[in-house]
This record gives sequence, C-alpha cells and structure tokens, in this order.
Amino acid sequence: MANGFSLPCGNDHLIEMIINSTFKPAWWLRNRHAQTMFPTFFRRPAKLAIHRERIELPDGDFADCDWVGHGRNGPIVIVLHGLEGSIDSSYARGMLALVDRLGWRGALLHFRGCSGEPNRLPIGYHSGFTVDLNFFVSRLRAAEPATPLAAVGYSLGGNVLLKWLGERGRSAPVATAVAVSVPFDLAVAADTVEQGASRIYNWYLLRSMRRSTARKFTRIDAPFPLPKLRTLRTFRQFDDAVTAPLHGFHGAEDYYRRASSRQYLGGIRVPTLILHSADDPLTGPRGIPTQEDLSPAITLELSQNGGHVGFVAGRRPWRPVYWLETRIRAHLMQYFEAATAAVSQPAEAAPALAAADPRVFAAGSAGSSAAGK
Repeated sequence: MANGFSLPCGNDHLIEMIINSTFKPAWWLRNRHAQTMFPTFFRRPAKLAIHRERIELPDGDFADCDWVGHGRNGPIVIVLHGLEGSIDSSYARGMLALVDRLGWRGALLHFRGCSGEPNRLPIGYHSGFTVDLNFFVSRLRAAEPATPLAAVGYSLGGNVLLKWLGERGRSAPVATAVAVSVPFDLAVAADTVEQGASRIYNWYLLRSMRRSTARKFTRIDAPFPLPKLRTLRTFRQFDDAVTAPLHGFHGAEDYYRRASSRQYLGGIRVPTLILHSADDPLTGPRGIPTQEDLSPAITLELSQNGGHVGFVAGRRPWRPVYWLETRIRAHLMQYFEAATAAVSQPAEAAPALAAADPRVFAAGSAGSSAAGK
C-alpha cells in the first residue's frame, strides 16, 4: 500500500513505481486549497535576469522562450508552465531561480499566446499540444548534441510533457523529466473543478481563458463564429465551443480522450519522476494512474497532502519552504551528474543513465516516513 492506494498483486519482484512521498505539509497550511493558493498569492517573486528568445515556428507562428543563465555552458532545464501560466507564475520563477543558483541554464517555453502577446495564428495551445515542445527540444539538441537536457512540467505543462515523452519513447532526447500535479485524465479534471470549493478554480481559470480568447480574436479573425464567451461557464463548455474546434477535435470529449496523458504513460522510456498529491483539488483522485498504467521508467511519488502545485512545508509561516524545488533539485542533480560523466568518459567506461534510477533516491529517502504511516 502506498499512501492509501492499493498496488497490483503478484508483482513483488518488481520495483514499486508508486511510492510514498517524503513531503510533510506545513502545520499551518494543511488544507488543500490553502496549499494550492498560498504560493500564487503570497510567494515573493524571484528576481531573475531574463533573456527572451522569440522562436519562429514551422507553421509561421511563434513561441517565446525566457532564459536564465544565457551565455553559459552546461545543462539545460526546460520548464513548461500550466494553464494560463507564464514567466510570472510563482512556480516557474521559483524553478528558474533554482536553476540559476545551480549554475545551469533554464528555458521557460511559453505556450502560444502566453508570453504577454497573442500569437499570430487562430490555434493556440491545449493540454495535448506537443508540437512546439518537440520542435524546441529537437532544435536545442541539434544545436548542442552533447548538452544534458531535462524537462520539468507543471499541471497542463506536465500533461504535455508526459504525452510527448510517451509519443517519443526511447527517442526522447532528454536525460530525465519531472511532472508535477498533472491532470492525467482531462475529463475527470473537468468534472472535479465543477464540484464544491474547487469551483473557485473553474471561475478563476475560465475568466483568464475568456479574456485571452477575446483579446486574440479582436486582432485576427476567428476561423468560425464564436459563441458569446461570457456564456461559457465550465471547462467542458469552453473546450466544446473553443478549444476542440480550433484544434481539430470533435468536441470536448474527443479532446479529453485524445489529449489526456494517462494513456501515454506506458510508452515512456526516459527516467521520469511524477510528484502528485492525493488531495489535489483540480485533478481529482479518480484520475491518478495505477501501477499498471506506468512504464518501468516512471516513479510516481504520492503524498496525502500538497494541493495543486503547492507542497508548502516549513515550521514558520513567515519562512515557508517550497518543497517541490528541493525534491526536483535532488532528482536533476542525480541525472545531470550521470549525463556529464557519460559525456566526459570513454563509451566503455561511461555509467549507464538507467543506473541513476529515481526510485533509488526516493526509496532511500522515503523509507523512514513510509514505515511510519
């Protein structure tokens, strides 16, 4: 049993891919909604020296990438933001600040239309839109064939990342990946934000989505008649009327079915760490993958608490600890050290990246807390 989730029987010879997280919520922030909202509204924005690069895409559109550590050599961490996120999202700035402190390079890839300027084409981005990520990573790899790459995705960005990893399989040109608070099943997530207190997220995000859509289609013509945006009050209504037809889906249910990352998890071959909380108020417990859904390359660390991209720890309210960055740092260092060694040593002496198994770190650090639960 891992955090109350039953693991499949008869697989005792396998390393468990769903394990207990070491995260312990701050005593003053145990509620899942408080965990979710605290970083957004109370975390001080990290100061960053940003270099913005405009990437011209093959279809004539563009995506903006914000870099830290521009001009350095060394590893690159690609960061993918969540729905309606950007460089101003607290988790994105926190992650880039960490990367900068470690002397690495960080690249926040904005989804189309999220960098503060509407994109050129009618299409935008969605939870399963992997085209731009694939182009960006392939471009990086072509420019720097030996540079260790990693990717970290949050929420919608985590779904995009996991889907892309599953699509690419062994050919994904990254050393490792981390996905946080992922809506693995988009239909379940759409249901979840229509219930109880989670409706606040439905209201908050849809307000931003309606504004972004209205701003864009005052500059360019919509490819079909849009409904009155203010009448779209749920994710299903918005996705059925806007997201799906813009991107070639036959309605919201077709979009959710084809874009959800859960069905792609079995195809992932790159070592991948997933950090998730059972009390996530946006994604719902029904959407959490089972061990049978996961490939052996994945470790899913589940906590009982943490909210959605929250995971705030610390003894003192005036000195919160953003645990996600601590955990992600440990994971990335493990793989970047292995990748650097592999590049610097002869092929016959190079350590296999597969030996840097995320379960080795997680099992060792989680053992004491898991035993006590």
